[in-house]
Amino acid sequence: MKRYVALGSSMAAGPGIRPGAAGAPRLSGRSARNYAHLVAERSGFEPVDVTFSGATTAHLLTDRQHGAPPQLTALDGSESLVTVTIGGNDVGYVPLLMAASLPHWARRLPLLGGRIAELLDRDARDRALADVFHALCAVGRELRRRAPDARVFFVDYLTLLPPEGVPAQPLSEEDAELGRHVAGTLERLTADAAAETGCGVIHAAAASREHHAWSAEPWTTTPGTFVVPLPGRPAPLHPNAAGMSAVAELVTAAL
Repeated sequence: MKRYVALGSSMAAGPGIRPGAAGAPRLSGRSARNYAHLVAERSGFEPVDVTFSGATTAHLLTDRQHGAPPQLTALDGSESLVTVTIGGNDVGYVPLLMAASLPHWARRLPLLGGRIAELLDRDARDRALADVFHALCAVGRELRRRAPDARVFFVDYLTLLPPEGVPAQPLSEEDAELGRHVAGTLERLTADAAAETGCGVIHAAAASREHHAWSAEPWTTTPGTFVVPLPGRPAPLHPNAAGMSAVAELVTAAL
């Protein structure tokens, strides 16, 4: 059976989508119905899923995460397929949307308020975006080196926010626009890094424009009442089951 290694953060892991992946670390938030597992089922691959919620590019390349080794160590050169969804935690994409979803009085709290202000600062987000391209290129190069015979795809992020002018309560339009800026730049940089390193791209962001979190048929969740995951429910501002299935279809079609 052909070997398929899935790498990435919570956007690939699928926290809260039942059932959980057998044997996965509890903090990984890894679902047995995330896009990697669905692709494996549909295409006959042997899945090696090391996706982990909260992962950054450093957790793929060099850093341990809650005891788990760097994700790229899962590659042994025998892979036929590798997918990776990464970069959002490097630039604080979902954290900024979470921060923007909090009530305004929270921004006046001594410690939390400072963190919220930093996440919602456009210059700080732009500095993070300026750094992430090189990190994504490092990931792409290492994937090509470690899995030279595999088809390697960056899978970019499902669209979370509606287009300009469409309300995204409880986010203000100003905060939503910052989120769109970060998302759009990350989408472009992911494609650029893939091209730079000889990898393919699964354009999940483009495919989901009309399925944003506030749409009639969302592929992702809204912030909801709580901005922390609830047991048995997909995490706020993350893919739902429909979104994971849609991404799996995109990957399968690319094969």
